[in-house]
Formats: sequence, C-alpha cells, structure tokens
Amino acid sequence: MTKVHVTTTVNGDTVEFLADPRETLLDCLRDHMGLTGSKEGCGTGDCGACSVELDGTLVCSCLVLGVEAEGKTVSTIEGMANGSELHPLQRKFIEHAALQCGFCTPGILVAARKLLEVNPDPTEEETRYWLAGNLCRCTGYDKIIRAVLDAAAEMRQEVA
Repeated sequence: MTKVHVTTTVNGDTVEFLADPRETLLDCLRDHMGLTGSKEGCGTGDCGACSVELDGTLVCSCLVLGVEAEGKTVSTIEGMANGSELHPLQRKFIEHAALQCGFCTPGILVAARKLLEVNPDPTEEETRYWLAGNLCRCTGYDKIIRAVLDAAAEMRQEVA
C-alpha cells in the first residue's frame, strides 16, 4: 500500500512522516517519531494507556489513524514537562507515589492535564469519573486521585 505524507505539529514542533493509511496514530508516534511514552495496552480504546490530545480533544491514539493527524496538533506525555521542569501533575505523582509499574501513567497524566484544563477545581468524584477510562492494575487509584487533586490546588494558586 502506498504511504501517505503527513505533516502535523507534535508537542509544538512541526513533524513530517510517511504513514501507511492503516497505521494508528499510536504506531506513528512510537515507530516514526520515537515518542514511546504512549503505550498500547488494549488496542481497543478501553484502557487509556495511549491517551493523547488531538487538536485539544483527548483521544485514544490506538483508535485514530496516523493520517488523521494531517494538519492537526498532537500533545503527548513527552511534551508535558517544560524542559527539565516537571509539570505539577508529574511532580505530584512522584510525591504521592501515584505510580508503580508506570505503564498506564503517561495516559493518566495526559488525561489529568486535560481535566485540569477544562476544570481547574474538580471534586474527587469528578476526577474519578474523568479518569475512569484510564485503567491501572497496580495502584488502586487512590494515590492517583490525591495527586491530581493536589496538583489542581497548586496550579490554582499559581494562577491566582
């Protein structure tokens, strides 16, 4: 099958790659761009390990074709930190020991960042509901929720 030339913006940088029209965005990120933070946990959009933002919408990159990124903006876990300065969510995940094996963590962090963008002051229930599409087999979620709520509180103070 003929490959398609795709130009997109990933984490603020213009990127060009050739994609088989059947390749997922997840495979393109990992195989063509070397961005391996997003993981394939299920391949069916049920686990959230591959969560990225596509033009500001949280998506499972295993369900989006790479060619659909043409002319769009993609935000991945690799673009979350500002150089060596961790995003408050990343810091709080470490402080709260909200990760164990780390497989699901990139997807959860991307989803949590989007949550705090849309709702800077979520309740515990809203946070749990928002992150319900991100599965973790190790942590039991409590530390994840605490870390997100703590980061939200810190980020609201920075804005004030």
